[in-house]
Amino acid sequence: MTDTQPAHEGTAEYWESHWKRYAESTRLNPGQIYRRSLIFRLLSLNKNQAAHSKILDVSCGSGDMLEAIQDRFPTIQLAGIDQSQSGLDITCKNTPTALLKKVNLESPEPADSELSNWASHAVCSEVLEHVDNPVEVLKNIQSFLEPGGMIAITVPGGPRSAFDISIGHNMHYTPELIKDQLEQAGYDVEISAGAGFPIFNLYRLVILLRGERLSDDIDGTPNLPARFAMAIFRAMMRFSFFSTPWGWQIIARARKPL
Repeated sequence: MTDTQPAHEGTAEYWESHWKRYAESTRLNPGQIYRRSLIFRLLSLNKNQAAHSKILDVSCGSGDMLEAIQDRFPTIQLAGIDQSQSGLDITCKNTPTALLKKVNLESPEPADSELSNWASHAVCSEVLEHVDNPVEVLKNIQSFLEPGGMIAITVPGGPRSAFDISIGHNMHYTPELIKDQLEQAGYDVEISAGAGFPIFNLYRLVILLRGERLSDDIDGTPNLPARFAMAIFRAMMRFSFFSTPWGWQIIARARKPL
């Protein structure tokens, strides 16, 4: 790859660039904040349970999820894996107590021995739509989970926007599709559903209408109109339903067999 060629979506080089460009907009993103609320609901942990739990954030990116979990459960054990060193460097600054490893989940043997069968819970939020073989990735995640361990998942549903395609969304999901992939990977599925109607759907519709211009809006520090729109949607997102057949955010919870 020459200096003038863009890194291909899904490669380590691409994600190094991605987190340098979009870390700030990801932190402010109302969709990301809403997904974190969904993940907490799927994990369904109280403080006593959290004290004995180990949570792994799969493809942790710039670490916003890990930081939110630590804020809610300060004594919980945390780990994160990602193929982007720039993302891991940002994560390390924000959650220095988390165990962080550079891992490519699409490789045949992704498990780091230090994290093998380590996690009681795994979070896999907005990951599977980026990979070429989601079933294989889900199988590889099992190597990090203890027997009976839970995985909490969010994946995008609804139509793909120009921005989604530009950041490497290979597909968008339905509850039936994520359930099928989890079962193919050997998990026992507890929940697969849509979420987010109506406010999250409206937020996604704005992204669809903005099209390719969204990349410029949020590159580096988001511009003022983008920051204003994100603030409005952050305030409104709590009015979205958790489980609804019309939701454009897909959620799932499953367990590694005992």
